[in-house]
Amino acid sequence: MKKGLVITFAVIGGLIIAALVFGTGLFLGHAYGYGSNYAGSGIFGRGARGYGYSMMGNGYGMMGRGGMMGGRDNSFGRGGMMGGYAYGSPTAVAPLSIDQAKQAVESYLKTYNNPDLELKEVMIFENNAYARITEKSTGIGAMELLVDPATSAVYPEYGPNMMWNQKYGQMSGYGMMGRGGMMGGFWSGSTTASSEMTVSPETALATAQKFLDDEFPGYKTADDADPFYGYYTIDIMKDGQPAGMLSVNGYTGQVFLHTWHGAFIEMWE
Repeated sequence: MKKGLVITFAVIGGLIIAALVFGTGLFLGHAYGYGSNYAGSGIFGRGARGYGYSMMGNGYGMMGRGGMMGGRDNSFGRGGMMGGYAYGSPTAVAPLSIDQAKQAVESYLKTYNNPDLELKEVMIFENNAYARITEKSTGIGAMELLVDPATSAVYPEYGPNMMWNQKYGQMSGYGMMGRGGMMGGFWSGSTTASSEMTVSPETALATAQKFLDDEFPGYKTADDADPFYGYYTIDIMKDGQPAGMLSVNGYTGQVFLHTWHGAFIEMWE
């Protein structure tokens, strides 16, 4: 047989094997329940295939148990419920102070050239500082920001802030690479988003508490669900102190646990 034919058959054979492997992967993915739910992110470390909690029942999603952002154990703190690192492990740097975080966020907000945006809350965690920004005119949450403790760089929080935020998020018409996106410039917000959501604050709190009761008994929600355009963010409490936070979609009731903060240190509001 000519050498050229041997090479041709070898290439074809390789492609067939690759297709079979790919098809098997798809089959196994569906068999283990991968779907379209986008909820809690890899926090449990139990080796399951992507748990997505919602009002419609338990499904499976890319960001769930043992998923893309997989956690390390079943406790709060570093490597636990709030320690599943979405973008790599944190460096050994001291956490920011409240004043340092506030200064960084205030400077960042000036670049938006939007006088309606106001810093409402700062929470200092082991891995980053968290800031909640609201609209002065409505009191509705505009965006959630993170501050890197090593560089004081401010950037949009991942998860619901990008994917569910209908006015200021990635899906509000600006895109990750476009104006106002993760890699783009800044924006003042969509003018078409509505503050009305089909899931009420009371229902969001009840859904969040059921999630905690099912997955992390002993942890409670805060009294209030902070509304954003398309979702709520709720503090998680333990022994009367904040222990983390989660978000509830304002239309589907899906729960998304914020996993990148680490242990809680202090807060200002």
